[in-house]
Amino acid sequence: MTDSRERARSVLTAAGITPGRLADVRPLGGGTYNTVEELRLTDGSGYALKVAPTAPALRYESRLLVAEAEFCRGAAQAAVPAPHVVALDEQWLLMTMCPGDPWDESLTSSEQAALRTELGHQVARLHEVTGTGFGYPSGVFGPLTADWRTAFAAMFDAVLADARDYGARLPRPADEIAAVARSAYGALDEVTVPRLVHFDLWPGNVLVDRTGGGARIGGLIDGERMFWGDPLADFVSPALLADIRQDEAFLAGYREAGGRAVFDAPARLRLALYRAYLYLIMIVETVPRAVGADRDRWTQEKVAPELVAALDEITGTGEITEPDVS
Repeated sequence: MTDSRERARSVLTAAGITPGRLADVRPLGGGTYNTVEELRLTDGSGYALKVAPTAPALRYESRLLVAEAEFCRGAAQAAVPAPHVVALDEQWLLMTMCPGDPWDESLTSSEQAALRTELGHQVARLHEVTGTGFGYPSGVFGPLTADWRTAFAAMFDAVLADARDYGARLPRPADEIAAVARSAYGALDEVTVPRLVHFDLWPGNVLVDRTGGGARIGGLIDGERMFWGDPLADFVSPALLADIRQDEAFLAGYREAGGRAVFDAPARLRLALYRAYLYLIMIVETVPRAVGADRDRWTQEKVAPELVAALDEITGTGEITEPDVS
């Protein structure tokens, strides 16, 4: 099925919605993996439709729509604004729309600070949602595990296998990266409760709603990369290529809402592991996605050094700052 309108009518029918109510289909920007469209109905309401791609992907990117549906259900449980699942199929996910536009540079400094605090509140509430085991809910690496070390090791090993398969240009040899990561896995044993982790909370996935006059968070979207794991892992993407320990507004909001944010030695090791994991993904995925020269250059100049810095922090050869965040 290649026609978007025909596909949309089929999805609405499967979801129990009269297909004749479809008025328009338009692409939604911002997605980097799935196809995302808005289905506008004749009464003015609308839905977001995600369609899984058929292009080459990383190992963990199998059945991502299952993970997104799991995130949406968890967010509803936590009373955090996010899309609601309308219907789910192996190849598509139909959801409600959230108000607002992606967080951008038009926000004032005071709005930014208030939104960072609000984001901290919401992330803390997400982390109150617990699962039955650790890992990706899609089952891509098998059933959820009883311990976080086993789950994370499988996740990390998989992206390194992708790097080898795709011939990704890594700043250090894959075997060396694997050895450094394994040296820190003991710190993962402190994590005993699997909690909901979004893991992709960069500004593009945070919608800002101004309909009430001021700026507030209208929804957290694109939860397709969620997993059950260590809540500390959600401190990487909100501070992409930076240090969350310097984000006073976010951490204040997180703690006000009951979240625990303590950066002792084991926590810093875990945070370095999660930074290494995300930056490794960002480097490796450029190959199957066949990004252009500019994006490839940016990744090598900006992301690769951050991967090296995370690895150096694990080995103790990098500079470790100690901001006052207690």
